[in-house]
Amino acid sequence: MERCQSGRMRRFRKALWGKLHPGFESLPLRQLEKFRTHTDIHSLQLYGVLLLNMLKRLLLVFSLILLVIFALAFWYFKTAGDRRADKLEEIPVKDRGVDIVATNLTIPWEIAFLPNGDMLVTERPGSLLKIGKDRSVTKISEVVHIGEGGLLGMALHPDFEKNSYIYLYMTVQPDGTLINQVNRYELRGDKLVNRDIILNNLPASKNHDGGRIKFGPDGKLYITVGDAEERERAQEINFLGGKILRVNDSGSVPSDNPFPNSPVYSYGHRNPQGLAWDNQGRLWSTEHGRSGITSGFDELNLIEAGKNYGWPIIEGSQTQEGMESPTLHSTANITWAPSGLAFVDGNLYFPGLRGETLYKTEVAPISLEEKFSRVYGRLRGVTVGPDGFLYFMTSNQDGRGSPSQSDDMILKVDPKEL
Repeated sequence: MERCQSGRMRRFRKALWGKLHPGFESLPLRQLEKFRTHTDIHSLQLYGVLLLNMLKRLLLVFSLILLVIFALAFWYFKTAGDRRADKLEEIPVKDRGVDIVATNLTIPWEIAFLPNGDMLVTERPGSLLKIGKDRSVTKISEVVHIGEGGLLGMALHPDFEKNSYIYLYMTVQPDGTLINQVNRYELRGDKLVNRDIILNNLPASKNHDGGRIKFGPDGKLYITVGDAEERERAQEINFLGGKILRVNDSGSVPSDNPFPNSPVYSYGHRNPQGLAWDNQGRLWSTEHGRSGITSGFDELNLIEAGKNYGWPIIEGSQTQEGMESPTLHSTANITWAPSGLAFVDGNLYFPGLRGETLYKTEVAPISLEEKFSRVYGRLRGVTVGPDGFLYFMTSNQDGRGSPSQSDDMILKVDPKEL
């Protein structure tokens, strides 16, 4: 057996030498052995050449496979808007129950209704729209549109008809440092006048800017602030990132806040972007969970004064003393990316950006239903209109979606039909 293997090796070596030195294959093996040392080196070189050629071929095949994958992905996302339109056309109008209120917007973020029924809409790049019989645009020059930052949340004062106060959450860069602010203006016709900064130097970043603002049933203004990508500091009471804040309409701190002389109402949040009160006066919030490869664990939280909601120490169903787990979460394998929250007729509704769905949650007992899944693309913000309908927006122009010719849009639906 050993002789057989030795003979095979010698014949193989002879074949290699023949490739390196044409004519040598005709020489006797004994004579070839004289050149063994010299030729072994060349054999190694040949092995290297063969290996290099094989690697080049593998690299070429791998590159072609990647090219095909990228081409298919490009086609898929490029045509997603058309496929959504086709899918929408396949749904009978009576089953859709959705009306298109406005089209061709640019990353709309929040909706508020004026006493006369006209809509105000913030667009993240820095425009405030008024949509009624006509459409007017007010540009806010201070806004810096970067990543998820820009012109975000909006709220009208409870006594708007008397004082004309409108509150806007925006990303600015006054001294070269990116920050978020809450500004109060008077809305006179289509003009914003008498600006007053009521909350300044809120943490800002390209991502995790929070930005939802709403007046609660107690007349206080509540503000969601993201962790501005400083996750560990969400646990610091004196750092305003990763918090839900509560202030008076002037920006001052209410005397009954849970932390003395602090606007912080709750902490340990990652990127909360939804606020709503149920019929018992309880505050609920939606919050973005982890992102990237390990996405998932988006949250619906029942917010209580002074409580710690765990980020970044716990997530999902994890527990730890002194921390609150979410009432509902998306699990590790599903991502909602919730942005907005509304309560009507015993149910909470929140739209999903990455989830591309309007979610319906019954408060008692907690349950979850999906509406319009993958029909309209990325969804952001939801507001109950004066007609009792839910108004929500697409966000397919935000750089992460596949816009159709009509995007972005404002849609409305009767919650009784859901």
